[in-house]
Parts: sequence; C-alpha cells; structure tokens
Amino acid sequence: MPLISLRGVTKAFKSGTVALESLNLDIYEGEFLSLLGPSGCGKSTVLRIIAGLTDTSGGEISWRDQRGLGFVFQEPTLAPWSDVFDNVWLPLRLNHVSRSDAKPRVDEALANVGLTGFERAYPRELSGGMKMRVSIARALVTKPAVLLMDEPFAALDEITRAKLNDDLLKLRATLGATIVFVTHSVYESVYLSTRICVMAPRPGRVVAEISVDPNTNRDEDFRLGPYYAERAREASAALQDAMGSAKCA
Repeated sequence: MPLISLRGVTKAFKSGTVALESLNLDIYEGEFLSLLGPSGCGKSTVLRIIAGLTDTSGGEISWRDQRGLGFVFQEPTLAPWSDVFDNVWLPLRLNHVSRSDAKPRVDEALANVGLTGFERAYPRELSGGMKMRVSIARALVTKPAVLLMDEPFAALDEITRAKLNDDLLKLRATLGATIVFVTHSVYESVYLSTRICVMAPRPGRVVAEISVDPNTNRDEDFRLGPYYAERAREASAALQDAMGSAKCA
C-alpha cells in the first residue's frame, strides 16, 4: 500500500490559474521519488499540498499512517540573526524543546550533513552549499519519516550540487527516510531517484513514470555507464513529450 496517496487532486488559485488537475500520485515507503517537469507544472504545489501548507480545490490526499514531515525549500530561509545551532534548533524550540534537551539532536543533525564545528557560525559566514546543509539539518532534526525537498540545489554551482547529491544519497541510506524531490534536471533525477514522475504543465498532472533500479550503486561509474545514459534519454524524451502536451492557456 502507498504511504501517501493523492487521488484526483486539483488546485486552482483565486487568479483563475489551475496549477493541478486530476492529479493521481502514490508515494511508497522508503523510495526516492523525483517530480520532474518544467516551470509551472505544479511540482512545488504538490509538495505544499502533501505538507499541508496549502489546500486542494478538489480530490483527496490520504496517508497509510500519520508520519512526521520535513520540508527543505528552494532557498535556505535561515534567520540571519541566529547562528547555525539556533537555526537548526528552531523546529524543536517551536515544540517547546529546551536548548539543553535539543543539543544532542541538533549535534546529530549537523554531523549528518557534515557541519560539526560550525554551530556558532552565522549564515553570512557560510557558502551557499553550507547554508543548504543547515537547511537540511533543520529539516532532519525532528527525525521525519518523509522528507520533502523543493529544488534545494537549483541555485548551486555544478560541483557543489554534485557533492550534495552524493551526500543526500548517503544520508538517505543512513536515515531510511522517504524522499520526494522536485527538480528541473533530468540528470539529477536519474542519479538520485528510485522512481521519476514526469509532470506536464497547464494544468499540472503526471504523464509518465520511470523506474531506476534501487540496487544500483550511485557513483561516478554509474554516471558514466550505459544504464544511466539510457534512463536519462528515457526521462528526457518523456519530459519533451510532457512539454509538447501542455494545454493552451
């Protein structure tokens, strides 16, 4: 059974824009699911609906059982007046967890993203990649079963992005969380995912699914191998078809 199921989900805004229409999507426990599509296809809206940050206009969303959620936004959204420790502590602080009680969990979250020793640093002192690591640590500090990630690496250079891709896969192997990941990048989606859902715009809906063998080691050999190239061609073709199937506004 799916962990999360969306059935006939529609989202229309007051402006008249229909972001999603009759979207069906199942999310299974332990998978790394990427939502791949062009701008305006409703990928981020799907995440916000799953997270309960916005309501649907129609359809329904159901959970097999209620699980904790973590959300990593496209921008790190760190409080500039707070140091790294306090930024990561924030979700626990909002749940009335004291600093002393939170410290082991904050330390663990920072260790998981490779930021041990940066607890007292401020966002202005960090690189873009380090800020995103803080944002990921903040999402992980509550130990969520489901991690939602909205294009978290889109603004980073390719070298930093590739490194964070590898780190995210190691983190997933350690934590065992279900991840739903939004991206525009065919290559990123194939490298990270066990399943890719390709979405078409105007209005947003899933038009293709591509499976990527979860037992394949994700490393440089994988990036350079024929299996990766074939999955990337398949995803690219599906994306082109999706863009061609967009309805006129």
